[in-house]
Amino acid sequence: MNIHLIGIGGTGMASLAGLLVESGHKVTGSDGPIYPPMSDQLKKLNIVPFEGYSETNIEKAQPELAIIGNVIRKDNPEAQEVMKRGLEFMSMPDALYRFFLSRRTPFVVAGTHGKTTSSNLMAWLMNSCDLNPGFLIGGIGINFQKSYALGRDPFFVVEGDEYDTAFFDKNPKFLNYKPHALMLTSIEFDHADIYNDIDHIIAAFSKLVEIVPPDGLIAANMDDPRVAEVVSNAKCRVVGYAIHEKCDYHPIDIEISEQGTSFTLPNNKTKFTMPLWGEHNLSNAIGVLSLLIESGQPLEKLASGLESFKNVRRRQEIVSDHKGITIVDDFAHHPTAVKKTIESMRLRFPGKRLWAIFEPRSNTSRRNFFKDEYVKALALSDKVIISHPFNEHQIDEDERLDVDDIAALILKSGKDAHCIDSTTNIVEFVMRGIDNEDIILVMSNGNFDNLCNKLVEALKKRRIVTDRSTISPSRVPK
Repeated sequence: MNIHLIGIGGTGMASLAGLLVESGHKVTGSDGPIYPPMSDQLKKLNIVPFEGYSETNIEKAQPELAIIGNVIRKDNPEAQEVMKRGLEFMSMPDALYRFFLSRRTPFVVAGTHGKTTSSNLMAWLMNSCDLNPGFLIGGIGINFQKSYALGRDPFFVVEGDEYDTAFFDKNPKFLNYKPHALMLTSIEFDHADIYNDIDHIIAAFSKLVEIVPPDGLIAANMDDPRVAEVVSNAKCRVVGYAIHEKCDYHPIDIEISEQGTSFTLPNNKTKFTMPLWGEHNLSNAIGVLSLLIESGQPLEKLASGLESFKNVRRRQEIVSDHKGITIVDDFAHHPTAVKKTIESMRLRFPGKRLWAIFEPRSNTSRRNFFKDEYVKALALSDKVIISHPFNEHQIDEDERLDVDDIAALILKSGKDAHCIDSTTNIVEFVMRGIDNEDIILVMSNGNFDNLCNKLVEALKKRRIVTDRSTISPSRVPK
């Protein structure tokens, strides 16, 4: 078919484009500016998207089917043209199910946190067990170097997002995937533009649990009381996993080293080691292992796969280790994710001075829902920089996250904190203050105006002082 993707630059849509191309379809698409890594992925697929949305794009593409991303509004000119012409159209989740999942066994990873890492790990461990799963994930796994695969085995791994499906379908995306096996990591309030409150979120996850068939399987994080609540009504078998609670699967004999985190599981002697740090990564690994062990995969191959896992782009990804300064890029945006990411950096780089640079970019983080939580999370680092919310003019002033107040409260607690209004000024401030062996953690769920690359380029030109005792006190950066 000739298939046109409206909003092709999103992680899910660009991944779907790859699946469609490799299945033999002709794919076109349109979007605003598209950034790496998805722009690189589309380039490898020989897809040159139309930049911007226009009725003429539909005329040029002549599609038999349009797939409309969930960022597209009803008044989008291409969506309007598709409907005007009477062309068949559907959402990304519907298309994924129609073309791929309907003939496979869906393994879905859902939850507020950990979806991308866990689904990548699940696909990689299946691969390590001599399986060839299909997958569609909202982030590029470093082992696979892409975010999708057709695969040949019945299993198909999907990152199950709770965001709504499209302007014409307001149900959560994950309901369209009809999971046979489900991993449920956590349930917290998020997506304030979609959900009214935490009860609204719980209702969505409850519907997801309800549609897992009686012969299916759920791996549930029992450290999260909301997860425990929603799986209590499951029709299928539920296995619990946890870090703090004793249940079906929990880690024992935990050891943390420069190589990562090692542990064993009760009732078996297999030692598992992962090159990841932090309680959240340990929880994700236990959850994935529980689902795959219960699905009959061999422990030895699971252990080998876990040890060789290289994580996901923009999940604690080291983008530069130059002149003794380490720059880490991470997707964290919810305050819980910010907190756990900073904690994992402390484990990975013990004794090092840690900078936390945060951009409020998601619809929830730009609002004042979690101001106190951001204060507590960011104060776990040594030096804090928080930018103004992305496109802050889109948020009413009385609802907008008060980043100046956050910086002031962190400063009052005794930590160095600043609100800085542009990446140019952020780079200048950092370059004046960094020292040898500092760790710079950049957190945003968007491009953050290419801040990581700007820091890398500035660092190349910057002379780093390794012995501060030689500097006059009046010249020490404040």
